[in-house]
Amino acid sequence: MSERLKSTPCFPPVETALAEPNGLLAMGGDLSLARLLEAYRHGIFPWFSPGEPILWWSPDPRMVLVPGEVRIPRSLAKRIRNAGFEVRVDTAFADVMRACATPRDGEAGTWISPEMIAAYTQLFDAGYAHSVETWRDGRLVGGLYGVAIGRMFYGESMFSREPDASKVALVRLAQQLQQWAFGLIDCQMETPHLASMGARTMPRKAFAARLAELVKLPHLPGPWVFNPEIVVDRSKPS
Repeated sequence: MSERLKSTPCFPPVETALAEPNGLLAMGGDLSLARLLEAYRHGIFPWFSPGEPILWWSPDPRMVLVPGEVRIPRSLAKRIRNAGFEVRVDTAFADVMRACATPRDGEAGTWISPEMIAAYTQLFDAGYAHSVETWRDGRLVGGLYGVAIGRMFYGESMFSREPDASKVALVRLAQQLQQWAFGLIDCQMETPHLASMGARTMPRKAFAARLAELVKLPHLPGPWVFNPEIVVDRSKPS
């Protein structure tokens, strides 16, 4: 069952998380740099609404994307080549978080509160959090942010102001992480959008075992600089 956290940045074993709601592991604590890093090293992430206690999660199964398995449909490949997008990294972290915090159609609010933005900005300043940004004509039109430890990337949220702008950022991130020998991109929860791009579910036990290997590999502190743009193969099927 879920456990109330004490002042020290430690967590109960992930296998003790609740089945309903799926993955609820603990509550309370804070969003300090030390606690967030300890959480992510064990595949735990905070997700709560403003005014609630901080809730910590480790769902089972886990949605993951292997960087080399990202799927690029023909329509998306065409947009990457021809839509005039420019992908940057770690140049507008707070702007990306604020854009992700904007409620989507039909949503009343957001879990990305000012408290969360402040906490993850600390992670960014410490070289652990990153933003991948899609720009067009000098405007930020899409992107994503997440946390990297060792050779593990934890995706947190993404947004689009133009069709496929967030997908362009995810494809570019996956291609770069493959070059840097990252093993997994954590997508947290299963969605059709992520499944369409090659993400799949992994049992929590297998995820935790793979995670334990990846977080021990050499860390690449930010701000990141991506290698030259990777050309999308026109011959790949959708």
